[in-house]
Amino acid sequence: MGRTVTVATCALNQWALDFDGNLARILKSIEIAKYKGARYRLGPELEICGYGCSDHYYESDTLLHSFEVLAKLLESPATQDIICDVGMKILLIRPKMILANTGNYRELRWFTPWSRARFVEEYFLPRMIQEVTGQETVPFGDAVLATKDTCLGSEICEELWAPKSPHIEMGLDGVEIFTNSSGSHHVLRKAHTRVNVVNSATAKNGGIYVLANQKGCDGDRLYYDGCAMISMNGDTIAQGSQFSLNDVEVLVATLDLEGVRSYRAEISCRNLEASKVNSYPRIKVNFALSCSDDICVPTCEPIQWRYHSPEEEICLGPACWLWDYLRRSEQAGFLLPLSGGIDSSATACIVYSMCRQVCLAVKNGNQDVLADVRRIVNDETYTPEDSQEFCGHIFTTCYMASENSSQDTYNRAKLLAEQIGSYHINLNIDVAVKAIVGIFSMVMGRSPQFRVCGGSSRENLALQNVQARIRMVLAYLFAQLSHWARGMSGGLLVLGSANADESLHGYLTKYDCSSADINPIGGISKTDLRNFIQYCMENFQLTALRSIMSAPPTAELEPLADGQVSQTDEEDMGMTYTELSVYGKLRKMAKAGPYSMFCKLINMWKEICTPREVASKVKHFFRIYSINRHKMTTLTPAYHAENYSPEDNRFDLRPFLYNSTWSWQFRSIDKQVSNLERKEGKPVLEDVD
Repeated sequence: MGRTVTVATCALNQWALDFDGNLARILKSIEIAKYKGARYRLGPELEICGYGCSDHYYESDTLLHSFEVLAKLLESPATQDIICDVGMKILLIRPKMILANTGNYRELRWFTPWSRARFVEEYFLPRMIQEVTGQETVPFGDAVLATKDTCLGSEICEELWAPKSPHIEMGLDGVEIFTNSSGSHHVLRKAHTRVNVVNSATAKNGGIYVLANQKGCDGDRLYYDGCAMISMNGDTIAQGSQFSLNDVEVLVATLDLEGVRSYRAEISCRNLEASKVNSYPRIKVNFALSCSDDICVPTCEPIQWRYHSPEEEICLGPACWLWDYLRRSEQAGFLLPLSGGIDSSATACIVYSMCRQVCLAVKNGNQDVLADVRRIVNDETYTPEDSQEFCGHIFTTCYMASENSSQDTYNRAKLLAEQIGSYHINLNIDVAVKAIVGIFSMVMGRSPQFRVCGGSSRENLALQNVQARIRMVLAYLFAQLSHWARGMSGGLLVLGSANADESLHGYLTKYDCSSADINPIGGISKTDLRNFIQYCMENFQLTALRSIMSAPPTAELEPLADGQVSQTDEEDMGMTYTELSVYGKLRKMAKAGPYSMFCKLINMWKEICTPREVASKVKHFFRIYSINRHKMTTLTPAYHAENYSPEDNRFDLRPFLYNSTWSWQFRSIDKQVSNLERKEGKPVLEDVD
């Protein structure tokens, strides 16, 4: 009869413009799928050239080399006797109809969506493809594939998320298997949404949904987290890993088509709608996904999706991103200025997590990871067995003390470095700071002083900034030469450790040690980082983190008071980190300007603040935000983990020069405060501030 089908979906760690590597990973996934009995194989979006090519899509070379890779696939024996989204004889080119064009995505910049629903035309293939397949043209357009036993329809990434997804009418027209080649990046707490969207695609209409996804760092700030999955009739049937160092992952499931048909048969409202739907063009395929005698073939049952907690996501996602960046940049490791505070300690813990994952992958027999490790440490016989020992090979931490540094932060940094196994350096920057300030005093004839010594705010800030910037210079010097001085080969990538909230506020010195090569925590809030530190304490047994958690965040750039820290981050900023997270989400995700933010917060904070206090807080935030917005143009490229990331280059496309008085907006707030106070019978003041 032929009722069971075996389908495969993939998560591939493709890399933009790495045509050799991408081809090898595609072929490997097809071979695995066939070995596991699959008759259909789905791969991620733009898997030949890599999703993150960006403006390389304008270049004719990208198209040329993509067709060359396609020709290699068509010639390969691996692509015979299986339907693939690439490979075999070309059956159909199905163009994308809904493009992703929000947040990090700019698909309309490079592509035009196909707008002719249920229309197919003939597409003339390049001669290099014609020579392989013997085809002059292929169908191009909005159509579905009709095999001997079922019907398949394709969606591409964004089309699944659209209000009117193609799978709805495809399902009404009899399509039983929906496929989606996706390029969906990781954001904290996003997995629930993705899984729910896939399962709901088949819950109302019945059917099988097969989702493939990109994984790894495709050459930019995004990390694609895999999560390939197969769903049937609203239930998850197979789940791929969300974070993995395996470059190729293939997910296979055997499913009963009769289960789809019986599920649909009893949904009378669906069947009434199906009787009115316009039919899709069908490309007939002389091929069956099932076998004629498969009555005894076991089928897969629904499973419960296993979600990671946000703390686990921080532990795994940025660590995988760092590993991809390290092995593909051909550097020898990382250097981190370790201050003994939460942010740099969280960054160190992510590197340590990376080392743990690498050691686990090698233990589990991943030869690709082992080959990368040996290349990085420049030792063909080395095998990492212990995460602390491996950390000592590839991770250098550096505590840069000044006369304003406390013994407590020195001790915290030293103890954490010992527990994770990093090669740790202690140095003092006072000589360099005095030399730089001395040059200024010699030229200008005046010596700046800290505020506590009678200096002005401008002097105080300048003396803080020179310390921070000298730390950046030293970080790069040691990154370039510390391995050389130790008799080792290679240079190190400098890691930044400014969190999303500090960047939003601008609480960092431009071109200080927040300036680095990459930053694994630049898109993560302070609140989530604190929770992550707690997770590391409990799961990695890093006892050094206890005192780091209990200490108030401080930059330690002003003189100590009786040997104790007198400067704290929240006092400097004039707001708490919790408040900053709220401002960030309202500013970016809720699209709130000053007046809108005030209106939302007077209700959110009505139990703890008066409208006048809310107005003062909002105005303070927007003044500081606009004054410091220029710093966003120089932020270190960071792992994108939050949808309120202030990253200027790709995600938060707003000006960096503002009128910081916000005169019209602030007057609107003042007017509303006066109206509210008048209603409550309170004395009305002229100005909120």
